[in-house]
Amino acid sequence: MATIDEQLFSDIYYTPENIIYVHDGETRFGLKELHVDDAKPFHDALEKAYTGRSSYSMSYGSTMYRVERIATVTGIHYSARRMPRKTPDVIRLGLPEPITNHLISLNRESGLILWSGPTGAGKTTSISCLMRKFLEREGGFAYTIEDPPEMPLDGLYQSKRGGLGLCKQTEPENNNWGESLKSALRSRPRYILVGEIRTPECASQILRAATSGHLVLSTIHANSVEDALNSVIKYAMAADLTEELAADLLGRGILAVIHQKLQGIKTMFPEIRFAFANPDPTVADQLRIAIRDRNIALGTLMETQSARLYQGKPLFREPTQV
Repeated sequence: MATIDEQLFSDIYYTPENIIYVHDGETRFGLKELHVDDAKPFHDALEKAYTGRSSYSMSYGSTMYRVERIATVTGIHYSARRMPRKTPDVIRLGLPEPITNHLISLNRESGLILWSGPTGAGKTTSISCLMRKFLEREGGFAYTIEDPPEMPLDGLYQSKRGGLGLCKQTEPENNNWGESLKSALRSRPRYILVGEIRTPECASQILRAATSGHLVLSTIHANSVEDALNSVIKYAMAADLTEELAADLLGRGILAVIHQKLQGIKTMFPEIRFAFANPDPTVADQLRIAIRDRNIALGTLMETQSARLYQGKPLFREPTQV
């Protein structure tokens, strides 16, 4: 008997015509039909798990799925992404080692780590894996706001420094990201993970959190590093901030901005560009100045930082102590 659990795929599409498609594994975007014996039980599970919201989580067999339920002209279509049983170690994501090491070194800092890219590029996976590493190294309380929660982060962690880490995963109440983030701040977390910046109020609250002693990790849909930073400012301006204040908060709070795409066909690997700010916000820093001046053209800065990292040189005169 061929079952869905036994098949190799990341995304599965169940159409209103009761046909299942997965990536064909031979071309970059092409699909193929998937024939399994438990197609109807899988469909029944998709319907039973439906919460009334278009995005939700589902457990089927030994696997968790993130599901999108879409009403099409021919009926209900389901797109489900298979989630790993355990959040991977960030070291195993295939990111360049110097970049991974620098990101890990930020575990004692406060500010914003922003991960950008197109849909399906692995943004949430990357920040979730980084969150796991922070909890394992430093301990502390972590709070996530996700729609729906994706990677398994909830639970206790024994940190290398001797203390415990605790992570609680939540969903935005009534889809209100801004209010959920305000609630998170009242619980006094060390780390905050916001699955995606998708509303003005969310962007505004993230900037405030990043400049008030928290380490915030989040994602945003963007075409480049520069586009990601500009998008955060525009979101915040649509809430309650002037352009000058939004740029100032982002400039003071930013620690890192990453743009990630996935390349390859049978084996996917991350292709990234990045810009880092000096973790010490009192030190003059090119990225912070560019953001505050709203002159976000970072090509030269990114090339310089990339060269220094790959040459094994510190990014800043006083590198962060791990």
